[in-house]
Amino acid sequence: MKILYVGQLSPNDSAQYRAWALERLGHTVVTLNCLEYQPGSSLLRKVVHRAQVGPWVSRLNQDILAAAERERPEVFWADKLLGLWPKTLDRLREMGIATVSYMIDNAFGPRRDPGWRLYMKDIPHFDLHVVQRDKNVADYMERGARDVIKIQTAYEPTIHFPVEGAWSDRERDLHGERGVSFIGTSYDDRPAFLTRLWRECGFPVVISGDRMWTVRLDPEAAKALYTGGELYGKGYREAIWRSKINLSFITHSNQDEFVHKSFEIAGCGGFLLAERSAGHEARFREDEEAVFFTGFEECAEKIRRYLPDEAARERIAAAGRARAVRDGYGNDAQMAKIVERLREVKVSRLL
Repeated sequence: MKILYVGQLSPNDSAQYRAWALERLGHTVVTLNCLEYQPGSSLLRKVVHRAQVGPWVSRLNQDILAAAERERPEVFWADKLLGLWPKTLDRLREMGIATVSYMIDNAFGPRRDPGWRLYMKDIPHFDLHVVQRDKNVADYMERGARDVIKIQTAYEPTIHFPVEGAWSDRERDLHGERGVSFIGTSYDDRPAFLTRLWRECGFPVVISGDRMWTVRLDPEAAKALYTGGELYGKGYREAIWRSKINLSFITHSNQDEFVHKSFEIAGCGGFLLAERSAGHEARFREDEEAVFFTGFEECAEKIRRYLPDEAARERIAAAGRARAVRDGYGNDAQMAKIVERLREVKVSRLL
């Protein structure tokens, strides 16, 4: 299929990874990078993001229709695209182009993130919505969606892969040890949770992520735990390799059932200690392919159990990687499911 793919396209964005996967599946992917449709001022960018108005939004919609007229794709794919006008989707439909929205975030969640004004209006105008929560399937149907499919977030096989040859703890120490590692955002109670693991239990906690950690951690903890800066690509992968224990938290404020990070850690062949959830338990066998915890005390207990046990960590990490490959936790398998549903959508529109 020929796909007009619009999203945040940079080497550090998962939208780019999904576009690569579609190409690997043999589709012709024509891209439009929505990052180019933003004002130069950071303050103005925040205003536009919240309201989804202004010349940047107008130009985005105009260029999408121009690209559709020029390229005549079979599918229009919007990856977390918030600035679409409903009339743009209606025009694409009139042109015979099937439209799909891939939305990794929760437009209906309690976090009340800004920026959803136009997106909520768009819901009935897409042919297919792709979401990652059971709750969202019902939310979208109640809002008038034509069709909704649930998939899971995924690892990118060109980025998230195991180290060549085994890394022992001795090699991890040589490369800069990350004993109990968390790479990501400071959502929910993560700053207090990780501080307790370090301060009360004495664990060698290391945090990498955006600068909000320096605000949400107390000064002493920030100095001791925060390495500074977000990690992407090779740096992210190697940090997972160097970590004896890779923590993964459910984002409760986003009503997540599982998280991207868990599949990326498994894809990299890292030892995964993830917050227990039905979504995680359905995708990894506990204590065989990943280790789970509920609450601080159990997390601390699991760290005490596995931090000194290199053999157990390596065995579980290898099994988790094998499960991720076998059951299709990578982008290619997940994108193939969406494409198959899109084929059904296109057939139903012809009937």
